[in-house]
Amino acid sequence: MNEQVTHLAERLLHRGLDGLAERERRVLARIAEHSHISRDINRDHDQQMTLGERLADKVAEFGGSWTFILIFAGFMVIWALINTVVLVVGKPFDPYPFVFLNLILSMLAAIQAPIIMMSQNRQSDKDRLAAAHDYEVNLKAELEIMRLHEKLDAVRVEQLAKLIELQQEQNQFLTQLAESVGERPMLKS
Repeated sequence: MNEQVTHLAERLLHRGLDGLAERERRVLARIAEHSHISRDINRDHDQQMTLGERLADKVAEFGGSWTFILIFAGFMVIWALINTVVLVVGKPFDPYPFVFLNLILSMLAAIQAPIIMMSQNRQSDKDRLAAAHDYEVNLKAELEIMRLHEKLDAVRVEQLAKLIELQQEQNQFLTQLAESVGERPMLKS
């Protein structure tokens, strides 16, 4: 198998195995095995995620949604109404300028920001894996196309050789026919 991979590397990439990256070797091995290289990167990545990573993704997904924005806007309006209009007669627990609300918002932002960053980092890792996989798939497709071109070229050369052979046979036949009739041959071989 390794000999076949080395031959493919030299023939298609014009390099030996030593000058190739690991993923290029993997692609050549898949070509030699006649096996597919495509796989579902999302499924593979999602199966390796921990509970904390899945939770961070869900928090980031919800925190970046219109549902969250509308719920939180409603919460702030209700907070402001309770502490200004409704409790004017009594003692409001967070009077204007809503210092306690600012504290809650700051704590929420302090917790939510690293969770969103963890999710974004994981998405970046997933994107890098997808890009590397796309490179492998594209490289395999390109190498397979090159192999098809080689095969087509070989078929074309074989057909041309047969045509030349047939033409030479026809020329010989015509020469013999012309000699038997007594004429001088007009064709040169």
